[in-house]
Amino acid sequence: MKKGLGIFVLLLLLVAGGAYYMLSGAGDFIRVQIEQQGSQYLDTQVSVANVDLVLTEGRMTISGVQVNNPQGFSDENAFKVDAMTLDLGEVLNEPYVVQAINIDAPEILYEVDKNGKGNLLALKNNLTANLPKATDKPVAKETANPLLVVENVNISNVQLKLNFEAMSTGDLDIKTKAYEVTLPTFNAGAIGQPNGIPADQVGAAVVNAMLDNVIAAAKAQAKKRLAEEAKKKVNKELDKQKDKLLEKANDKLKDLLN
Repeated sequence: MKKGLGIFVLLLLLVAGGAYYMLSGAGDFIRVQIEQQGSQYLDTQVSVANVDLVLTEGRMTISGVQVNNPQGFSDENAFKVDAMTLDLGEVLNEPYVVQAINIDAPEILYEVDKNGKGNLLALKNNLTANLPKATDKPVAKETANPLLVVENVNISNVQLKLNFEAMSTGDLDIKTKAYEVTLPTFNAGAIGQPNGIPADQVGAAVVNAMLDNVIAAAKAQAKKRLAEEAKKKVNKELDKQKDKLLEKANDKLKDLLN
C-alpha cells in the first residue's frame, strides 16, 4: 500500500471507524467528527476551524481549535490553539503508528471557582466519565475501530492563564489573582503502547495526557503565588513586631540613662 493512500484510509478510520468519504471533502468530514466526538467526551462545545491533509507528506494539520469552559465556569475558552499537527508513520498493519502529535503555543485557562474547584479538572472528570469503559460490550469486528499508537505528544510554549479571583484567600491580601505564565515545552508521553487503543479514543487520550501535565503545572504555579504572598505577609508582620521591640528597647534605654 502506498503511504499516501494508506494514510488517507487511516485518517478516515481514525474518525469514522471504517467510513468511506470523497477525497475532496475528507478534511471537512474529519473536522466535523472531531467537533462531535470532542464535544461528547468533554461535555462542552468543541469547535475546529479547518483540517488540512497533506497526503504526500503524511501530515494532518488541525487549525483553530477551541474548547469552551465546562458548565459552572466563565464564558472564556478553557483551551484554544491555532494549529496542531499529526505526523503519521507507515500504515501496513495494526497497531497503526502516529509518529508525533505536536501542539504549539496553546492558550489554556486554569480557573478556580469559589469552592476551589478547577475548570480543567472538571473537563478531565467529564472525559473520564464519558470514555468507554473496559467492561463495555465489544464492538463487532467488522465495525471495530483500528488500533493506533502515538509515539510522542509534544506540547510547547503553553500560554497558561491562571484565574482564582472567585476563590477566597483568607487573610492573604492578594491583589492580583489573574495572571499569565509560559510553561516550558513538555512531552506528554506515548499513547496506546504497546498494543494500541481504538482510533476514536486517541484524541481523548491525548487531551487527557495534556490535562494531567497542565493541571499539575497550574497547581504548582498557584501554590507558588500563594506562598510568595504568605511570605510577604509574614515579613510584614515581623517588621511590625521588630518596630515594636525597637520602640520598647529605646524606651528602656531612655529610662536607664535618666
